[in-house]
Amino acid sequence: MKAVILAGGFGTRISEESVFKPKPMLEIGEMPILWHIMKLYSFYGVTEFVICAGYKQHIIKEWFADYFLHTSDITFDFTNGNEIIVHDKRAEKWKVTVVDTGINTMTGGRIKRIKKFGGDQSFFLTYGDAVSNVNIQKLLQFHQSHGKCVTITSICLEQQKGVLEIDNNNTIVAFREKDNEDGSMINAGFMVCNPQIFEFLEDDTSVLEQKPMRLLAEKGELKSFYHNGFWQCMDTKREKDKLENLWQSGAAPWKVWND
Repeated sequence: MKAVILAGGFGTRISEESVFKPKPMLEIGEMPILWHIMKLYSFYGVTEFVICAGYKQHIIKEWFADYFLHTSDITFDFTNGNEIIVHDKRAEKWKVTVVDTGINTMTGGRIKRIKKFGGDQSFFLTYGDAVSNVNIQKLLQFHQSHGKCVTITSICLEQQKGVLEIDNNNTIVAFREKDNEDGSMINAGFMVCNPQIFEFLEDDTSVLEQKPMRLLAEKGELKSFYHNGFWQCMDTKREKDKLENLWQSGAAPWKVWND
């Protein structure tokens, strides 16, 4: 299965840094948060990725094009025809497709645009600005057990995210924006989608978290996978600093892989 990562937004709430690069390329421990997300998936055997790029998408493409330069020792030999020698080449065994899904395209529209890159099969889906120690294998097993269209990882956290109303059978019966009277069950991303999701996506203006999710909930096609471990988004500079401090401490909860 492939993992589709939404990485095309402007990152306006952390604009002091995203003005220079896409938010998924902002670094934690000198590596983009996008890399941290992909490392989690690859720990569980997911090595094919489709990146839904948009804003400053060329930066994402250039970073992957030069990935081995970022992770290996390099000799630039200008005495022998500008030869480049890579020492002890270290690179992930990933297959990465970076798709320019447009500057102003909404989340649902971005997903619809990548249908030709494997949309005939089930796929993982998440946002390019949050890290977690969610067990991807258990998430997939749960998704396969119920046969519904979409599984969303849910967590208890007081933040302004999409609200999930969940019944006793782990079925999401409503999906809506959060208001002041809500509890704290929210959408943490880390989803699994069956190909039928494309039937709920109309065009570039389609916002996944609005009409498509509401319709899926109304039809009983939305399930909740509860995660009681670590999850943290990176919407603000304060949240970025929190993640950086956790990484530098050597005890980042989302680092489930070995170096």
